[in-house]
Amino acid sequence: MIDVICIGRSSVDLYGQQVGGKLEDMSNFSKYVGGSPTNISIGCSRLGLKSALITKVGNEHMGRFIKERLEKEGVDISNVKTDKERLTALVLLGIRDQSQFPLIFYRENCADMALSEDDIDEKFIENSKSVLVTGTHFSSDGVSKASFKAIEIARRLQKKVVLDIDYRPNLWTKGNHNDGESRFKESKNVTDHIQKILPFCDLIVGTEEEWKIAGGTNNTIESLKNCRKISKATFVCKRGALGCTVFEKEIKNWDSGTSTPVNKIEIFNVLGAGDGFMSGFLKGWINDNDISKCSEYGNACGALAVSRHGCAPSYPSLEELNYFMKVGSTEFSLRKDKALEQIHWSTNRNIKYDRLFAFAFDHRTQFENWIKKYNKNKNCIETFKSLALRAAISVKLHNTGIGILVDDLYGREALEKASDHNIWIGRPIEVSGKYPLRFQNDEDLTSYLNEWPVNHCVKVLAPVRMDDSNDIKIYNEEKLLSLFKACRNTNHEFLLEIITSYNNKIIEPEQILKLIDRFYSIGIFPDWWKIEPIQSNDFWNKAGNLIRKYDPYIQGIVVLGKNSNVDHLKNVFESCKNEPLVKGFAIGRSIFSKVAELWLSDKIKDEEATKMMSENFLNVIKTWNRLRS
Repeated sequence: MIDVICIGRSSVDLYGQQVGGKLEDMSNFSKYVGGSPTNISIGCSRLGLKSALITKVGNEHMGRFIKERLEKEGVDISNVKTDKERLTALVLLGIRDQSQFPLIFYRENCADMALSEDDIDEKFIENSKSVLVTGTHFSSDGVSKASFKAIEIARRLQKKVVLDIDYRPNLWTKGNHNDGESRFKESKNVTDHIQKILPFCDLIVGTEEEWKIAGGTNNTIESLKNCRKISKATFVCKRGALGCTVFEKEIKNWDSGTSTPVNKIEIFNVLGAGDGFMSGFLKGWINDNDISKCSEYGNACGALAVSRHGCAPSYPSLEELNYFMKVGSTEFSLRKDKALEQIHWSTNRNIKYDRLFAFAFDHRTQFENWIKKYNKNKNCIETFKSLALRAAISVKLHNTGIGILVDDLYGREALEKASDHNIWIGRPIEVSGKYPLRFQNDEDLTSYLNEWPVNHCVKVLAPVRMDDSNDIKIYNEEKLLSLFKACRNTNHEFLLEIITSYNNKIIEPEQILKLIDRFYSIGIFPDWWKIEPIQSNDFWNKAGNLIRKYDPYIQGIVVLGKNSNVDHLKNVFESCKNEPLVKGFAIGRSIFSKVAELWLSDKIKDEEATKMMSENFLNVIKTWNRLRS
């Protein structure tokens, strides 16, 4: 059973990253999903509601982005139609100050505004608890008929009807293209149109400006009174920094409603706060919570939304919402609350892995030594790594959770081709073989990572020595901390690899535990740990408990191979099989080492090399699966 079906606008928002200036002066943009019902569907899904969206997108890159994004967020997209004739709507916007947000809608003849009655499926609505419609989707004939049809079906089937007034004057042709940020302009035509909807609704939500257009006066209370004459719905008036007021019965003044205030916080971006509020309010309302609790949920979600960049990406998960409502924050700027931001990041990941089998061929020094040994040129490395990718893809056809680790120095071609396949991609950033730690672009990590696709996980091998001086330790820690912060700035996942067994030294399990504890204590929260192959149940249990103490929402741990044979790996997998945080492995030389030397010495051809690596990779996976089944 779907909790809420949202109907209406969908777009791609290109959000200016520069804050405090004109849109003309913004040079970098972040790409987000947008459109009020689309935002709400994501916000509801993050809070544990089963949400769905009815809209249309174009048959192009932006349309695919919206559908992929919604699917990753857990939104039902079975009724998100693809329009082969029209483009997906676009919005360009920025943050000027706390209240100004220059905004341009690119939506003439766009896909979502082509939604029609034929796109509304009665059986789909029958399998839901509520339908949410938005005011803007009544602004033209076709979308108005579609929304009214959904309302009629919902009423007949005794489903709840929710209206987000969502007044955008220029989308009702009450302004020009330059007036995108305008929130109010009197219009009897719009008022008359909205009032035709009100009698059929169970819940109506709007800002003071939106209630004014609904009620047809410049006085909010008088407008609410006018709306009450024609609707018995629960009215929710969003009042910004004052919180919200809910009216369930007769309206005389503000005191006749239930007001729920909010704590004072920094307002970073007001756009999208209303959709966040609606998501939180619906979380309570659909689950039959009392109005005060619904309002608390709504206010908390709205507060978190105004504190961050973007609309849908800023909305909280249920875990985050519960934490915020219970613990609160000591920070006036919520986005500066490290604990809160960590929960936000870790509970709203695009993809969460139950297992990960990564074929690691990001090695560089090893291959450089080989081509010298066999008198080959560097182009051979590029070719071999493309074969390794081919082997990984062949294994993916029969297994889930497949990934690769590949560098951009000798594996650029493989790295680029990997984007065509739905696999996990890890990419090293350290300069191979350098001690102390060096990155490929030490001067500006954030700018460098901004060049990486967002689905590339940043992998770094932390050079650890038992006899490191204190200065070296501090240096490496500062480097790793700067990288972690850069990853968060650019929304890249982060894998931290620890190897203690350098120069034939034995693995130091206790040292690994100390390092994990140390990295967390200085503020480094990896999405993945890559840890040496240790044959000790006790170690894996201790590592799992330690990591959970700091980060219960981590992606997981993967085991590295260190050129181990299958028998040794089997023993390691046996040791860690009872630790749920160990999600799989990232193994390279155990798979490709012998194959590479045969290929470089011209003893085998491309096809045989690919087949051998595929079989080796698959053999390791089978070994893992036998122990975990």
